[in-house]
Amino acid sequence: MSVPLIITTGGTGLHPTDVTPQATEEIVEYTVPGISEIMRTEGYRLTPYAILSRGVSGIRGASLIINLPGSPKAVRESLPVIIPALSHALEKLRGSDRECGSD
Repeated sequence: MSVPLIITTGGTGLHPTDVTPQATEEIVEYTVPGISEIMRTEGYRLTPYAILSRGVSGIRGASLIINLPGSPKAVRESLPVIIPALSHALEKLRGSDRECGSD
């Protein structure tokens, strides 16, 4: 049995010890760049520092892995941006054939 959603926080910046994206890229089978891209895009509306985030998102088996930023403020700003799509993503990972535009 796999865990459907894995969320990490921190380690996505430019400091030499920030290695979460590299670790995630090593284990995912494929990336889902839109999730991380929208977090950076929406974050940029609040602070130019959002473009420095290197967080990635991807799939391993039936699990969706998402790297969130490290600061609690950035997490609070990022989650509302991605939550609307998460249930659909997890449904697809479970094998749903429901059309993406059929909500």
